[in-house]
Amino acid sequence: MATRVDRARLAAHTLSARIRSIPTGVDTSHFTPNGVPEVPTRLVFTGSMDWYPNEDAVLFFIDEILPAIRREAPEVALTVVGRNPSSRLRTAGETAGVRITGTVEDVRPWIAEAAVYVVPLRVGGGTRLKIFEGLAMGKAVVSTTIGAEGLPLVDGTHFLRADGPADFARAVVSLLRDPDRRKALGTAGRRLMEERYSWARVAAEFEARCEEALAQP
Repeated sequence: MATRVDRARLAAHTLSARIRSIPTGVDTSHFTPNGVPEVPTRLVFTGSMDWYPNEDAVLFFIDEILPAIRREAPEVALTVVGRNPSSRLRTAGETAGVRITGTVEDVRPWIAEAAVYVVPLRVGGGTRLKIFEGLAMGKAVVSTTIGAEGLPLVDGTHFLRADGPADFARAVVSLLRDPDRRKALGTAGRRLMEERYSWARVAAEFEARCEEALAQP
């Protein structure tokens, strides 16, 4: 299983099975801070937009969170990066002045220029690869509880957790106004990815679990 949360859910229904969680990793040499100056008013969301939880998250953000942010910071812009956005999402983006890119060759430039990486997920399971990529690039992240579910992130150290629209908007605005806080979160998140979730570390854990399984009678 990808996360301990998923492992626990499966174990509850298969009491006799031996189940281990092996985390998903991130290529920390590919997703890495690259020195591109961030745009202080830019937010970014990345993910396949033909996956319902991502579309739901972005529509939720556009409809309920972005207006509250813009009341405090009218110049804020959101870019949504990911393949196959629906006509519904494109229309919502156009109406709200949100850039919807569709498929891009490389998500890194879009992440690099953002001041805050937002993850307003409300549904979904598994590992949130988008957070790993944002953290690996040293970005300040604001996420819902669902968006960070199963990840060993400490609220206030590696990211900011916020669930309701008002709380989410408040967290984003606080980071937009505090570049030092953004840097501190991004630095801590990058360090965590390097220390625990690089592909080398994850591969070593996978190898250990395979050896454990082979050793079982």
